[in-house]
Amino acid sequence: MRALIQRVKRAEVSVAGEMVGAIGPGMLILLGVGMGDGEADAEWLAAKCARLRIFDDEEGQLNRSLLETGGGALVVPQFTLYADSRKGRRPSYTDAAAPEDALRLFQLFCEKLLEQGVGVERGSFGERMEVELVNDGPVTLMVETPE
Repeated sequence: MRALIQRVKRAEVSVAGEMVGAIGPGMLILLGVGMGDGEADAEWLAAKCARLRIFDDEEGQLNRSLLETGGGALVVPQFTLYADSRKGRRPSYTDAAAPEDALRLFQLFCEKLLEQGVGVERGSFGERMEVELVNDGPVTLMVETPE
């Protein structure tokens, strides 16, 4: 699994002009599920995101986690994180999980974040979405589950 994480002041996601999820300060997590990913990957990545120290402490150092700040997470499914664009001009998505597997693991990832104590808002799986955000820092990280 891959998560492109952006520390945000606020973020929201809309489908067909209607907002389906929004957070204040916290993380926008664009989540990609790859072929071969499983439940252990979703659990590991959720724990990593909840505890990742990318928020400022009192001295302006990146020493606080989402759990420590009480921020929310807006999780948006994004199969394009598994695009392979090394050949030609049209990316290949053969490394992305099948939609039914990706949906199951997307939902499990969100549930595991909730179990960690993180407030979770979600994008709509399989829908064309518009995402708005105010990146804070900017702080943007790619996190992948171990091989």
